[in-house]
Amino acid sequence: MEDLPMRKRMRLESHDYSSAGYYFVTICTKDKGDILGTIVGANCVRPDLSKYGELVEKEISTLSATYDFVRVNKYVIMPNHIHMIIVLDDCHGNSAGRTQFAPTISRVIKQFKGAITKQIGQSMWQRSFHDHIIRSNADYQRIWQYIDENPERWTEDCYYSK
Repeated sequence: MEDLPMRKRMRLESHDYSSAGYYFVTICTKDKGDILGTIVGANCVRPDLSKYGELVEKEISTLSATYDFVRVNKYVIMPNHIHMIIVLDDCHGNSAGRTQFAPTISRVIKQFKGAITKQIGQSMWQRSFHDHIIRSNADYQRIWQYIDENPERWTEDCYYSK
């Protein structure tokens, strides 16, 4: 039997992805299809969302209701991908007194993608996602600005497909 190539590990092996912290996440659509919306004009501040893009936006807003210790600080929905800054808060200070497992970034993204897939009846997502652990305020500010300016730089984006 021929040896199959090993898939590259996407996550940092030494990091606990359920620990409190800030994470920059990028999720792409299947085959990078432009199904989430369109960029309107050169000075676009926000893409014109399709029905799928509106569904994605709705699910982003419900992430913190699904997981008590998850917040989305910043996001942008582009035609074929999403960028988010996801914050995992410390779940050990739960004042409600009920126990809850500490969600990992992978678990949060799996639930997010699954909720949308269930609503439309098929997956529109590329396998996996990209993440970056935000380790400093300067890193956070740089990523915030990148997300904020992403629609304006759409034609220069590595995901641009026209």
